[in-house]
Amino acid sequence: MSSEAPAVERTPEQRPAGKRPARSQGARSEGRLAFWLIVPTMVTLLLVVGYPIVKAVYRSFYSDPIGGSGEFIGIDNYKDALTGAGSEELWAAFRVTVFFTVVTVILELVIGFAMALIMNRAFRGRGLVRTSVLVPWAIPTAVTAVLWKWTFDAKGIVNHITGNETLWTGSEWPAKFAIIFADTWKTAPFIALLILAGLQIIPDELYEAAKVDGAGAWKRFTTITLPLVKPALLVAVLFRMLDVLRMYDLPAIFTNGANNTTTLSILVVRAAIGDLRAGYGSALSTLTFLFIFLCAYLFVKLLGANVVETQQKGVRR
Repeated sequence: MSSEAPAVERTPEQRPAGKRPARSQGARSEGRLAFWLIVPTMVTLLLVVGYPIVKAVYRSFYSDPIGGSGEFIGIDNYKDALTGAGSEELWAAFRVTVFFTVVTVILELVIGFAMALIMNRAFRGRGLVRTSVLVPWAIPTAVTAVLWKWTFDAKGIVNHITGNETLWTGSEWPAKFAIIFADTWKTAPFIALLILAGLQIIPDELYEAAKVDGAGAWKRFTTITLPLVKPALLVAVLFRMLDVLRMYDLPAIFTNGANNTTTLSILVVRAAIGDLRAGYGSALSTLTFLFIFLCAYLFVKLLGANVVETQQKGVRR
């Protein structure tokens, strides 16, 4: 009969101080490897993104001399943009940018969601439909702008079909409508593809169980589809919101900012390049950057946190 006592596994607190589990050492090695793999990307981002931002902020504190180097003037460029001579132009561009952002994101979200629901169904030729949806998104924005500018020309196909002679780029609201239409046509497929990716991870068993319980189509949509596709939906909205907040190509090519279609990006380029006011243009670009960063931060902080909290509650259940 053996007199050996059965081996008792020690808890992490009871192990000798100098010894650590092999799993912990492996995790640390993987962490170091991940860090060194990320370093090249971070260095590239600092050079490509960080340096221009720092340079623009630095230049915004200097004047715009006709010749030679500028003089340090502190926050005078910011005062001029926010409350001085340039304030009216800045706030007008701010309102136009917010208007384009709200309207286009809502339209693209509704249309993109409808397209995703259709493409998620099983039907003949579904692969061809999904591929063709990518065509508008694949076309460069500048090409899209020229294409739709011709279409909305006074003698273009839109007036020919409707039988009108509307000068779409000659007044405020027709010009805004044309820009919104072109932007929605180009980027609604992008939102559709992101939402489609979220729809494809929803198990069919959930819908079958809901049908057995007597849930109708609208009930299944509101209780299954919408909550489970919400993370993909928020990512799509975030991407499009950031994209529209820095819109430049479409209004620049359509109207060159005329008829109250000047966005913040057009205003920055006009001040820095067109008017040769590098310091003032840098101040405008810094304000635009801070505004977009604030919008992204609030969006992720408020809506992104709700998604994570909802998912954690679902896991606990």
